[in-house]
Amino acid sequence: MHGRFHGVCRARDGVAPQVHEQVGGEGLKLGVGTGLCHGTNVVEPLDPSMPLGYLGRMKTWTWKGALALCLALVASAQTSAKEGMWIPTLLKVVEGDMHAMGLKLTAEDIYSINHSSLKDAVVHFNGGCTAEMVSAEGLLLTNHHCGYGQIQQHSTVDNDLLTDGFWAMTRAEELPNPDLTCTFIDRIEDVTERLLAACEGLEGEDREARWKEEVAAIVKEATEGQGLEGEVVEFDYGNSHFLITSKVFRDVRLVGAPPSAVGKFGGDTDNWVWPRHTGDFSVFRIYADRNNKPAAYASGNVPYTPEHHFPVDVSGVQDGDFTMVFGFPGRTEQYLTSDAVEHVIERLNPMRIAMRDEGLAVINAARASSDALRIAYAAKQSSVANAWKKWKGQNRGLTELHAIDKKRTLEAELNKVSGSQVVQDIAALNAQYFPFLEARSLFIELAYYGPEVLNYAHGFSALIEGKAEGEERESLLARLRGAEDGFRRDYDAGVDERLLGRLVEEYLKWVPTNLAPDGLAAEVSSAGGGMAWADKVFAKSVFDNADDMAKLLESDNPKSWKKLAKDPAYVWIESLRANYFAEVAPEYGRLRGEIAAASAAYTQALREAFPDRVFPVDANSTLRLTYGKVEGSAPYDGMQYNPLSTARGILQKYVPGDPDFDMPARLVELLKAEEYGDYANEEGDLVVCFTGSNHTTGGNSGSPALNDMGHLVGINFDRSWESTMSDILFDGSRCRNIMVDIRYVLWVMDVYAGAGHLVEEMTLVQGR
Repeated sequence: MHGRFHGVCRARDGVAPQVHEQVGGEGLKLGVGTGLCHGTNVVEPLDPSMPLGYLGRMKTWTWKGALALCLALVASAQTSAKEGMWIPTLLKVVEGDMHAMGLKLTAEDIYSINHSSLKDAVVHFNGGCTAEMVSAEGLLLTNHHCGYGQIQQHSTVDNDLLTDGFWAMTRAEELPNPDLTCTFIDRIEDVTERLLAACEGLEGEDREARWKEEVAAIVKEATEGQGLEGEVVEFDYGNSHFLITSKVFRDVRLVGAPPSAVGKFGGDTDNWVWPRHTGDFSVFRIYADRNNKPAAYASGNVPYTPEHHFPVDVSGVQDGDFTMVFGFPGRTEQYLTSDAVEHVIERLNPMRIAMRDEGLAVINAARASSDALRIAYAAKQSSVANAWKKWKGQNRGLTELHAIDKKRTLEAELNKVSGSQVVQDIAALNAQYFPFLEARSLFIELAYYGPEVLNYAHGFSALIEGKAEGEERESLLARLRGAEDGFRRDYDAGVDERLLGRLVEEYLKWVPTNLAPDGLAAEVSSAGGGMAWADKVFAKSVFDNADDMAKLLESDNPKSWKKLAKDPAYVWIESLRANYFAEVAPEYGRLRGEIAAASAAYTQALREAFPDRVFPVDANSTLRLTYGKVEGSAPYDGMQYNPLSTARGILQKYVPGDPDFDMPARLVELLKAEEYGDYANEEGDLVVCFTGSNHTTGGNSGSPALNDMGHLVGINFDRSWESTMSDILFDGSRCRNIMVDIRYVLWVMDVYAGAGHLVEEMTLVQGR
């Protein structure tokens, strides 16, 4: 399982004995992807807020938005069931196709605003993952990697929940998690026509102002006095807009988590890989006030009673079974033009991979040096490594599928059929845009995935510059004092210094010269290189010193804060940020808006020119449903993947002492004895994971995998490495999502952990 090899393999769990090449895989879906318009998904302050900045230029196509969206769905339903992430309100369009594939429910059973439906059991977990309700008492399941940060926060060297796992045997033992949210969708409504009618005849700033007014009115009407939150979200590059209202719960407690040897079994080696044997799940409970309404954490809160929870089907899945995945996929980029895909392959991904190569080298060495650093940098290592491995697989997949050539062929066909010049327009914009995209991506890698002291120092800017006064100042001080212990707990100055040195050197290799901070290259060179330069920064900074910062926060002397304006760490992060926001962000935002507007015209032109082809609507972190079947794959010549993996494969991969493949002794004993309890399949095997042809992406982590009756059969957590290009180009013959089988989840809880009371709380059914 380790590394890469060629040759004839023994028959291994999940893989038929074939001559094949073994390659690596996926994992955590949070973090940075390529994002809208071939950009990087990072919320403000990195993204200049431009949802409306190009509306004045959209009058020639936006009026057809809702119709174009429906036509796109109709075309997709007629030609492909596996590609696409479907908006729940429009499921009637694909209902017939889903029935033909085996679904026994109606579209109304899946999404309804008139009665409880499947959507009422689907949770947006902390804004980046998905979860599902599995009991009438607020119990939910999500991925281990989605709850990893919370598990880490409750871990210490003496009480290491990451290593040992955690199971609350009573409600009193459940652990609160400040700032963790769970969101339920109330309803989704198309408001495109209302917005367009409100702005009819207006141009430019007048149109933009009126649009904002109408959006605010729509949200207020839908939420005021209802205990709901709301937003209007654009779809399809602004061709349509939907109102989404939701309920947000903020008292969410950790109930259970397997040891990392289960929840992360396979580690980075198996990340994005099939066959997989990872028990990637964790258990939380939502609490509400005594009226079942969202409330802040309080000891008097009670378990939330959801409108629907999923029955759990313990009969399992078989090859060919219908499946659907319900969740909040983040971003797909199916409409990147050929030049943008070429830029991803040749420039953007290589530079980001190189930056993370340097960061991972430092973090991995630190984690290997002590248990304290292993725990402190666990979540950061996972976050950095996840996209790093994905980008590698994405480049390979796009190259092997000849993605650039396929895009060029489509563009040539469009030009021939319609005479549209929109592709040429986008190419001209991209030529201007790419340098700013590169500078922005590198800034993110350095400032947000690099040394932590930089953002920490920036957090004091209002105090240092004297901008915070009165109550605002007191509030800021309280937040900084409250955050200090948390920051120091998982921080090591030596690791941070090495990160700064290595990443600055790599940054300077890639950043467009005219978009780098003035004098940085010369400063680093004169210091003797990145490491020597970083040593000077840290030697004279107080931000990496816990005692010095504690004294400053306690004394709160304005003169002392002003002196920090010359602190080298503060000076450098502020200069880096100032350069980004002055030289990069404005043009990046302007060009991104221009490209988004042109992309709206491009998608519309494609649908009008080729009405019988599939042009699905890109994901945008809103609730979607994707469907397919339990299926294996044959991604390369001579390689055949079975769709199910079993507990035998865990033992085959087991390597005592290996950080990715070690296991607790009790787990080894139970698996060797084949003590599977009531969770074995008809052949006597304990199924661990399975693959399907559902079109998923980041954000679908933790999504419920449902069968033809809407019963829970698994938890989505990954894609195969051969599928990582599916955000840009989906191939139904090779793209597979990976789900942990619900029977393995229950087995770990019940047989391994002795937490059978959690299983008893669920509604178990036998579907076969």
